[in-house]
Amino acid sequence: EQEQNQENNNNEDNDEEIASGQANAELHRSIVANFVQSLLRVASRSKGGIGEQVREIAREQNDSNENEADAIESIQKRNKIKRFLIGTDYKNIGTLRSEIVKTRNRLEQLKREQEKTENDADKTELQNQINALEQEQTKIEKFIKDNESKFSLFGWFVKLFNR
Repeated sequence: EQEQNQENNNNEDNDEEIASGQANAELHRSIVANFVQSLLRVASRSKGGIGEQVREIAREQNDSNENEADAIESIQKRNKIKRFLIGTDYKNIGTLRSEIVKTRNRLEQLKREQEKTENDADKTELQNQINALEQEQTKIEKFIKDNESKFSLFGWFVKLFNR
């Protein structure tokens, strides 16, 4: 009976973790979707060079969004026993790191475009969206750090082959 109760508790913990993983991924999707929509509004108001550049940045970030959200879900859905034995999902951690670098590059591009903008409302909107995406990137970096630092029995061994 004790074993059954313990197994039920483990399943409940895993369900909660999966639910929070989906919530985090869904929240990430929502934040990035708002970012993209806002950039597209600015791009549609700004005819010419900056509008096209901002539209391209929005499209690239939208494509990147699904990769990040899927990686977050996969990392958080990983079985606790598997995580304990071999560690976190290093493949998806790598995917997240790669997407973070791409997003940083897009943010730098966006800052350069913002400097070219003459419309104050567009400048403010771009700055707000840059800040929002930077905060989201900070959360993802913390998520990566937290997952990499979790204890595992043979994680050091798995890391050797993933490099």
